Amino acid sequence: MATSGSRDFDIDVAEIIEEAYERCGLEVRTGYDTKTARRSLNLMFADWANRGLNLWTVTQATQALTAGTATYTFTTAYTDILEVVLRDSSNTDRDVSRISRSQYLSIPNKGTTGTPSQYYFSRSTTPTITLWPTPDDSTDSLVYYYVNRIQDVDTLVNTADAPFRFLPCMVAGLAYYIAMKKAPDRVQLLKVVYEEEFQRAADEDEDRISLKLQPSIQYLRVN
Repeated sequence: MATSGSRDFDIDVAEIIEEAYERCGLEVRTGYDTKTARRSLNLMFADWANRGLNLWTVTQATQALTAGTATYTFTTAYTDILEVVLRDSSNTDRDVSRISRSQYLSIPNKGTTGTPSQYYFSRSTTPTITLWPTPDDSTDSLVYYYVNRIQDVDTLVNTADAPFRFLPCMVAGLAYYIAMKKAPDRVQLLKVVYEEEFQRAADEDEDRISLKLQPSIQYLRVN
């Protein structure tokens, strides 16, 4: 019986690979079998990032600002930025709105200094964020949420970088990827199962907030 705070269901990468092979009617027999399965898992994680936002990868971080410096470089783990606020020395937050590359390019005087109100996030290999106006106060900082890259599968003893609710999807997806290489007769069936599992997991992976709709009523004045 699981105690409070413990997980009553745990599965490591080796077991995920074993289950996926069994769904293909196969067994893990060689080191290459596990190597090609790990490679498929990492490619599948990249595909998950392309399919949409995975909430468990959203992380909060802070970037200290330096007066006169507009651009700050992030690590390659940053795939996108979601929300940004500017926090001053009195702990007051102000929204900073996102602009596109073309909008930033069209700003006539990029050297203007002041309190940043806009940012451009470059989704390059080495991502950067550029603020406008350029900060004029080194006591301010950016507080933001970013999308963290799903960690690659490296060793078979590690647990996968995903919440337990995505494990059925992970196994189904890996089985489909393996079938494309080793069991082509099962590809269509396993693809259907994978897409169904992914849709269920994606539908569950969302914020629990109330939605309130208020109609807009317009009155027609007759003279």
